[in-house]
Amino acid sequence: MLRERALRAVTVLIGLLPGWDISTDDDFMATRDQSGYTDAVMLSLYTMLGIFLLLAARNPAANRSLIASTACSSFAHDTVTALQAFLTANKRPTLGGMAVLVAIGVPLIALAPSKQSVERVAAAGA
Repeated sequence: MLRERALRAVTVLIGLLPGWDISTDDDFMATRDQSGYTDAVMLSLYTMLGIFLLLAARNPAANRSLIASTACSSFAHDTVTALQAFLTANKRPTLGGMAVLVAIGVPLIALAPSKQSVERVAAAGA
């Protein structure tokens, strides 16, 4: 029970992160040149993921795959960023951005709901 509450809290916090990022950057779209469009695209994807995580917080056991996918995509993003840092000397990623992705993935994996039988998940949803 405590683990599920912690997972719900973590899922809600992670779900709210993209909205916080948008709200703190007043001129996010206005001052971007063409090379900055990648940031806007990534933020739109993370915003949609955040909305679905907020919905998943209601019943984490039924949304196990979304939670695991979020954690794994955070690790994958970090891996690609780290590889790019080593391959491209003139474009170093910020360690803060990489730390945020680790801080998203680790608690989600650590608190992930255990695999349940289909009957138990169906009964919980009814």
